[in-house]
Amino acid sequence: MNEVEIKDNSFLRQFETNLNGHLAKIEYASQERKVFLTKLVIPEEINDAKFKENFIKSVLNHIQKENLRVVPTSPEITRFLRKNRQYKEMLPVGIKL
Repeated sequence: MNEVEIKDNSFLRQFETNLNGHLAKIEYASQERKVFLTKLVIPEEINDAKFKENFIKSVLNHIQKENLRVVPTSPEITRFLRKNRQYKEMLPVGIKL
């Protein structure tokens, strides 16, 4: 399992995916070409490390394709970005992790 199919639900301001009838989501706020990733919610039924990593990667890849910057305010996403330095260029100027 690599890329996870995600949906940008702009009405609820969340990126979401459905796996085996369970909804995983990353809530966000957007402002001035920046996406603030505020909360990661993964149901216990699908809460495994590999899925979580692939879901975050898929969301970041989607944001990258839109040429937007990322501001992680969720602790889980901040930890992911610290470990995966290839996404460092997506951070706005002045944001250090």
